[in-house]
Amino acid sequence: MAMICIENLTFGYPGAAETVFEGLDLRLDTRWRLGVIGRNGRGKTTLLQLLAGEYPYQGRILAPVEFVRFPAPVASPDAPVGRVLADAAGAAQAWQRQRELSLLGMEAALERPFSSLSGGERTKVLLAALFLNEGAFPLIDEPTNHLDAAARLQVAAYLRRKEGFVLVSHDRCFLDACVDHILAFNRSGPGVQSGNFSVWFENYQRRQADEQARNQRLQKQIGALRQAARRTADWSARAEKEKIGAGPVDRGYIGHKAAKMMQRAKAIEARRQRAAQEKQGLLQDLETAEPLKLAPLPWPARPLAELREAAPVYGGRPVCAPVTFSLHSGERLALDGPNGAGKSSLLRLLAGQGPDHTGLVRCASGLVVSVVPQETGGLRGSLAGFCRENGLDESLFKAILRKMDFSRAQFEAGMEDFSEGQKKKVLLARSLCQRAHLYLWDEPLNYIDLFSRMQIEELLEQARPTMVFVEHDAAFRQRLATRVLRLERP
Repeated sequence: MAMICIENLTFGYPGAAETVFEGLDLRLDTRWRLGVIGRNGRGKTTLLQLLAGEYPYQGRILAPVEFVRFPAPVASPDAPVGRVLADAAGAAQAWQRQRELSLLGMEAALERPFSSLSGGERTKVLLAALFLNEGAFPLIDEPTNHLDAAARLQVAAYLRRKEGFVLVSHDRCFLDACVDHILAFNRSGPGVQSGNFSVWFENYQRRQADEQARNQRLQKQIGALRQAARRTADWSARAEKEKIGAGPVDRGYIGHKAAKMMQRAKAIEARRQRAAQEKQGLLQDLETAEPLKLAPLPWPARPLAELREAAPVYGGRPVCAPVTFSLHSGERLALDGPNGAGKSSLLRLLAGQGPDHTGLVRCASGLVVSVVPQETGGLRGSLAGFCRENGLDESLFKAILRKMDFSRAQFEAGMEDFSEGQKKKVLLARSLCQRAHLYLWDEPLNYIDLFSRMQIEELLEQARPTMVFVEHDAAFRQRLATRVLRLERP
């Protein structure tokens, strides 16, 4: 058994108001398939970067292994996949490279230029390169963002065959399928537990329920003790006054009785303080997520959009087999299909953003559309400036971000310094500010933390907007989609 030992690790980005880690201590077994979870901005990616030696830090990281990180840059993207693998893991034999690609369903890609691969195919190649580095310890940062549902199952099965890696992911089903330990970045600090995500979440919910019950009991107890202490102290004060009252009194007895009552009052107060201290230690890891709100515009009974034998066209060729469907008010239509089957292109057609197409695409006149794009690139500058550019109510926009776990300090930071998850939340908050007839969301959960995913699920179940969305998180899609449209390559 070899251990990665992190001792008193302290780190903050230059110019940032807050540190990411303060005195972090961890012990991680190199045999674990470790899933890392936590709210956006808690330092999951930063931890991988520090382990890989990408930033200077205070404290110590003691490791008996060399770290390799995903995603890694590719020096020659136009080179064949076989050459990319050889460059990344020169000691690996040709049969080993073929074996890893075969396990990922990519054996036919060996001679293809890396640059010609889809995002999901590139992810598979880079993962193969990671595990071809014998003796190196893989650090894997959110590999599912470009994988369709089938590819996620395939990659999870691949990782389940491996021993020893750290994986940052927010996909609940993916984590369940491939990890055996969870490192959770809680509000009070990190905690490690054996088991997959479902085991961790069940234990987390049970612990929070127990602590909430204890919190309520202590709150009642503290109130009762406070009243008892006040009554006892009042009695003692009245007894003291009687010692100087009119007529003959046994002042010694009354003084003794008053002293005993005061002593009892102090004892009651000490019990109250102990109960208050115990209460203060509860619910420190409770992740609060205030309900979000969405007010979609109403739409009459007729369809919002109709497609007949339609397919997006690039370079004169359709990117998917023709599809036919009508979209009605209140439907949440999930687009399914392999990478490159035209899901994002179909969303752009519905948004009126092109591209060219075959068949009939008819969107109702006066339709107001709100879009969450897949990519977060280009987000720079202040949140206030972003609101002005997009015509948003700044107070409402920032209130939504606060509910999605943004700190007030982040409101003053530039968006270029946000994590990818925080950038995605900015795009989601913009859409939630917009009253629209139709919401078009393209992989809205990329980089979004688990608790925010559940928060968004609750919102969409309550608000029931008309939506067309692409999302490969199986738990999200199973809960929310009223209908699934499967796209196939032509």
